Amino acid sequence: MGAPGAVEHPVILFDGVCNLCNSSVLFIIRRDPTARFRFASLQSNFGQAKMQQFELNNSQLNSILLMENNRIFEKSTAALKIARHLTGVWPLLYALIIIPPFVRNWVYDWIAKNRYRWFGRQNACMIPTASLKSRFVEY
Repeated sequence: MGAPGAVEHPVILFDGVCNLCNSSVLFIIRRDPTARFRFASLQSNFGQAKMQQFELNNSQLNSILLMENNRIFEKSTAALKIARHLTGVWPLLYALIIIPPFVRNWVYDWIAKNRYRWFGRQNACMIPTASLKSRFVEY
């Protein structure tokens, strides 16, 4: 067992009030049969603590973050690293990692900027169902 707050699985930090982000979490869970990934909203105590640990600020609330092997990946890099471990054809997307990050992140930022307008938002963070609760990090 590691230090308090340590998680042995890669953790995906996401905007808990974003409908697109919540749908993405459910999409990942359905394509992650080995339960490799754990999840936490950026607004949670865990998410806020990790943002502080990695010296990130609230401007990163518009990005998905992947915490893996004590490193943090954001935006398109995080999304591609996640896709690499999903079932189906999704790992093929990892080939896009060869595109320079400033190009990939331009597209990512455009979607992130418009996500609330296109997909809506919730008033509070998603509460996982009892069957999914073990996949979410809390403290």
